[in-house]
Amino acid sequence: MNFYLNKYGFIDPQIADAVHPETNIIVVIPCFNEPDLYSTLQSLAECDSAQTKVEVITVINSGEHHSLEIKEANERTSKAFEDFKNSYHGVISFFKIEQNDLPKKHAGVGLARKIGMDEAVSRFHQIDHDGIIVCFDADAKVDANYLVEIEKHFENNPKSPGCSIHYEHPLDGDEFEAEIYRGIINYELHLRYYNQCLRFSDLPYVFHTVGSSMAVRSSAYQKQGGMNKRKAGEDFYFIHKIIALGGFTELTSTRVIPSPRVSDRVPFGTGKAIQEWLNRPEYEDEFYSYNFFIFKEIKLFVSMIPKFYEPVPYLKLFNLHPAFEEYFEKIGFQDKVDEMKANTKDFISFRKRFFFWFDAFAVLKLVHFMQTVGFGDVKLKKAVNQMLSEKHSLEPLESELEQLILLREIEKV
Repeated sequence: MNFYLNKYGFIDPQIADAVHPETNIIVVIPCFNEPDLYSTLQSLAECDSAQTKVEVITVINSGEHHSLEIKEANERTSKAFEDFKNSYHGVISFFKIEQNDLPKKHAGVGLARKIGMDEAVSRFHQIDHDGIIVCFDADAKVDANYLVEIEKHFENNPKSPGCSIHYEHPLDGDEFEAEIYRGIINYELHLRYYNQCLRFSDLPYVFHTVGSSMAVRSSAYQKQGGMNKRKAGEDFYFIHKIIALGGFTELTSTRVIPSPRVSDRVPFGTGKAIQEWLNRPEYEDEFYSYNFFIFKEIKLFVSMIPKFYEPVPYLKLFNLHPAFEEYFEKIGFQDKVDEMKANTKDFISFRKRFFFWFDAFAVLKLVHFMQTVGFGDVKLKKAVNQMLSEKHSLEPLESELEQLILLREIEKV
């Protein structure tokens, strides 16, 4: 028995087929009420061949509480999978797992990812190999070098427990209406702006956390307790557990192409953001984001961490914005610092413990508090230009599209 699966597995392994001993990459695709899984599988099938063997596991899923309409849609998806598999004659092994009566309490994208990723653990365990588990989505596509670059990346970074993979939404075309493309330009720009602001703030764990664009080693996945069962945000919480191991990397030599389509399946994320953009009031034609001044405050706060290790690290001594001070007094910052100092032997271990506490989720909560109490929303284009000026010494750009293209290039470097 595999210790992780014995302790944390949700269901028994589902795939009976033998594992090829050279299998090194397993791509996991959660699939719920998806109209075009065929195109996604075709995109993977058209990838350049990796040196080692690749499997793709699609987890077609729904809950016991979901409607007959959704279950029928999943049946059509299952048939589309079989049609694809029967017509495919390449070197990738495609499998499906069907779980259409998952308990209402847990049914969702987190559990679907977990079922597929746990299956990948089982597959690698059978051949005694620490392979690569790749997260993907049923409405995404990839560049042709996707599998080759993933394989190469982990070969070149043997100590990396996982990586985020560069993504780019489609920004034009005939598949969606013009307002959806405009909306996705703004939303992706917002994500990249936030990423750049966190980097500006000198935080040590700044990576994109997009569910369709990440990969982990099987050993790291098991060490950190596997995927969670969250119905939304599962990618954010999961990948930060992997980042905490140290050595996390970014893969920028290939590209995942997520869909910009509308979705109401989760309370936040791309699909929800696009729906809100389309439903905005007629008089509102701007996308808003976080005030850049928040991140200037966070940068100042991060620079003070050595001072917090000194005998009297009282926050008011450091001339932070009143809203910043209000938040940290509210959460008992001084007591938390005292506890950290009492349980660390030197500044290096204190700093590590500090950022374990002041993690990506804590930063996000702080940003939201500051936005509500101390600052207001600002127009995205204005905020991005301010960041570009202060972080990169660049002149303002005229459009959100220009800004997004530039940030994509900056993040590839």
